[in-house]
Amino acid sequence: MAKYKSEFLNEIDARGMLYQCTDIEGLDARLSGKKQAIAYWGTDPTADALHAGHLASFYLMRVFAKFGGSPVILVGGATGMIGDNDQMTERPPMDEETLAKNVAGIKRDLSRFFDFKKSAKLVNNYDWFKNVKYMEFLRDVGRHFTINEMLSKDSVKARLEAGLPMTYKEFSYSLFQAYDFVHLYRELGCDIQFFGSDQWGNVVAGTSLGRKLGMKLFGLSNPLVLDSKGQKLGKSAGNAVWLDPARTSDFDYYQYFRNVDDADVGKMLKIYTDLPIDEIRRLEKLQGSEINDAKKTLAFEATKICRGEKSAVAAAETASSIFSGGADMAAIPVARIRMSAAMNVVEFVMLAGMFPSKSEARRTIEQGGLQIDGRKVESIDEVVGQADEIMVQKGKKVFLKVRLAAS
Repeated sequence: MAKYKSEFLNEIDARGMLYQCTDIEGLDARLSGKKQAIAYWGTDPTADALHAGHLASFYLMRVFAKFGGSPVILVGGATGMIGDNDQMTERPPMDEETLAKNVAGIKRDLSRFFDFKKSAKLVNNYDWFKNVKYMEFLRDVGRHFTINEMLSKDSVKARLEAGLPMTYKEFSYSLFQAYDFVHLYRELGCDIQFFGSDQWGNVVAGTSLGRKLGMKLFGLSNPLVLDSKGQKLGKSAGNAVWLDPARTSDFDYYQYFRNVDDADVGKMLKIYTDLPIDEIRRLEKLQGSEINDAKKTLAFEATKICRGEKSAVAAAETASSIFSGGADMAAIPVARIRMSAAMNVVEFVMLAGMFPSKSEARRTIEQGGLQIDGRKVESIDEVVGQADEIMVQKGKKVFLKVRLAAS
């Protein structure tokens, strides 16, 4: 028997992605009613691209859209321009040109999952905050917040207990986010916000402000998504797995999911694929060598969602041909570098972007895990000579073609 009236809530609950809600019974009634449901998810424009970790973050919004909800993506341009806070540090402010570039990049990546020409909207809170006057903001918004409440937020307490400074600008961030919720309700009828569990304090500030202004707003969070090593999903060895194929090739995107730890397969199947939950549960039970079948399914389905079925098929075929000895070398990712003379192998692979650190490169070489043009590298002191194209292999499954760029 279903736990909720809402299909959406039952789906995310079955996949382990329902964590906290400001009013779960009220939200269930709201989502199962006849009125069109509108929800938003927010992100900061700190870069001009998104990675697979963001895909886990806006998972709730993606499922919400699948069940007929109207998604609104909010980009925090206002806080980006004043320099918002990032857990234990303060981010530097950005100019309008950088902000516009980053917003365009984020919209490009999100367009892989949401139709901004029809059902979805992308909004930038800079558009309404740039005209807000300070005295009016204090009068209309600031008077609804007490210092006691703001000091009780986990993010504030953590900074203060660590003896780290927190500026008034950072301290006021929750007022901006709370006002976003109220503004979107007034302008779009948006009364639901999806967010990661680390944003609970800011979202509660928004629902509380809404209540004081006569609005019924709901906040729903997903748990912080970590792999079996305690790291955020979607990142690998210090290098982000980008949603944009210009940054991460289809093959590399496929291989990231193909090579996840056995313990993370079930979790990733639930978040990065649209497979039915019964099929995921079947795949989770696979043991021994059969776990590779589950990993191949994960890699294919995750790539299909982000890059399309044609790209997923091509990536799977390339992986199969490489590891069976008949690789389609044209499909292997390419790095272009400038190399005016022969150079040390560690410096070479670092320049090619093969490793996140020299220590990892040295360790891989010492363990016999690096090949250059099919020959195992025996020493960290070896030298790589100039060539138009050099094939580099890390371990058994990571390949890179290195080509010399024109000087």
